[in-house]
Amino acid sequence: MKNKLGIAAACLSGVREIDALELIRDVGFESVFSEDNDPKTVYAIRKECDRLGLVCDSLHAPWHGVNNIWLEGDACKALLDGICLSIDAAAGAGIPAIVTHVSSGWFPPKISEIGYERFAALVDYAEKKKVKLAFENLRRLGHLAVLMDLYEQNPWVGFCYDCGHEHCYTETVNYLDFYGDRLLVTHIHDNFGRDHNDYYADPDSHLMPFDGNLDYAAMMARLNKTNYTGSLTLELFREGKYAETGDREYLEIAFERLNRIVALGNK
Repeated sequence: MKNKLGIAAACLSGVREIDALELIRDVGFESVFSEDNDPKTVYAIRKECDRLGLVCDSLHAPWHGVNNIWLEGDACKALLDGICLSIDAAAGAGIPAIVTHVSSGWFPPKISEIGYERFAALVDYAEKKKVKLAFENLRRLGHLAVLMDLYEQNPWVGFCYDCGHEHCYTETVNYLDFYGDRLLVTHIHDNFGRDHNDYYADPDSHLMPFDGNLDYAAMMARLNKTNYTGSLTLELFREGKYAETGDREYLEIAFERLNRIVALGNK
């Protein structure tokens, strides 16, 4: 089955997601994900996608302060409420999955019982709403691994594979070997890998594919070993050297780069 080609609906910085959809479709993309979590806005985005023949296959839940989920106290309440709102928005719009982070930074808090309890509540809430949770890889494997193991048999929990995060944060970890059979969402972008002169810098630059040094041929070879049939989705935001690039030109460059990645997987 051919994977749909997708991009973040928020990719045209300065343009509302819903206003970018028609041009995204016209350039050739077939799917999007949204970073909005307001139920009314998400429903409108989904309706516009339906009109245009686009698929909206996921939402990205809020994540700022995610480490608080593992800590005692109520500092995580606003975030947990935001993730539940994202689940509500997805359920209301018929969007099958939300992406959520499980930790942040190089030195997140220790894995804790309170954290387990809070993620258990999120999983239960998502299941009741018939929305899948896709846990995303970031800097540290541990928090992701314990949750993926805990919910290994739960069909409402899966994996969001971010190739850029793998390249620049955990270069020796092949996440698709671990979780390729549970893959729900892909986030594709580029960077120059881990900075070995400043080991705890943040090299996650979300560059246009082929503007960094990520090996997309190797990535596609590993992806092709999975049973993934969802979208190949660019997580890009117009910035850096493309900050002044026009809307259509930027999307055309992105679409060409994604097709180049697909061609590497077909060799």
